[in-house]
Amino acid sequence: MFKVGIIGCGFIGSKRAKSLNKDSKLIACADINLERAKNLASNYQDVKVYQRSEELIKDKNIDIVIISTLHDSLAYLTTLAILESKHVLVEKPAAKSSFELFKVLQIAKTVKTKVHVGFNHRYHRAFQKAKEIIQDGLLGELMFIRARYGHGARIGYESEWRADPKLSGGGELIDQGPHLIDLSQWLFDSKLNHIHSSVHTYFWEMPVDDNAFLLLETNNSQTAFLHVSCTEWKNTFSFEIYGKKGKLDISGLGGSYGVEKLSHYNMLPEMGPPETTIYEFPMADNSWSKEMDDFLTDINEDRDSNCGLEDAYNVLTIIDKAYNKIE
Repeated sequence: MFKVGIIGCGFIGSKRAKSLNKDSKLIACADINLERAKNLASNYQDVKVYQRSEELIKDKNIDIVIISTLHDSLAYLTTLAILESKHVLVEKPAAKSSFELFKVLQIAKTVKTKVHVGFNHRYHRAFQKAKEIIQDGLLGELMFIRARYGHGARIGYESEWRADPKLSGGGELIDQGPHLIDLSQWLFDSKLNHIHSSVHTYFWEMPVDDNAFLLLETNNSQTAFLHVSCTEWKNTFSFEIYGKKGKLDISGLGGSYGVEKLSHYNMLPEMGPPETTIYEFPMADNSWSKEMDDFLTDINEDRDSNCGLEDAYNVLTIIDKAYNKIE
């Protein structure tokens, strides 16, 4: 039984708590807002509450630390946790910049603990099915990906923490952008390189971006054309994967993004209208629990994380280049 401590007890921290399976147990919570930590702890039995994250990390009874804080403390807390020999699940993007994460990555190489970065979108049913179709060769060699991810924000958005670069590290690009970049690298099974980007603030009066357009390529010239936006007005998720034998079209993520759906368009020898198979997943999102199960398997089997710090570092390197932080 793995004993778990959660740092950051807001919306995402609560989701992580609910994702724990029979082989894991929440025993401690920490949040700078003590009442928030108490509220989460009250839903479970015998859970300690800490206001200082450092105290939770030093708790000798804890095996796994889940870090669901703002971007500005992700790298710092991950470093503390691995130095205390804790296994860590840290939310994406795992740091405010690639520079921050590089230091964590170097330290992590010196310890035996496992570090998983929370890119839960990989574990959505549609993406798990898409990966299976690709690995079975049904799509043929992949050529390019075209994806859009966006929402319309809300009144006062320009005053929230996501609009403060000291806390977030950037805007929409570092908020929803990491998911699209990570999914593209995962499906291509290859690192992406930054080719061109256009990053702008069109609508929200804030010092960070509300729209970002990326053109990325693998070393084999597979291309990902990605757009993230918080001026989408109607929540949208669209992810298209093109191979030499057909196309996969993923839309929706459940909830306000619409029913999660995967359409497989299989190109016939005579071409023309494709053979079409549509999968719909109207059930509740189980990506959080699937991700936790995968992480626990990493620990039990002593295997490299399916979604580790290297993946997150590649994502942040692309984002930093788009922000012109690095060449």
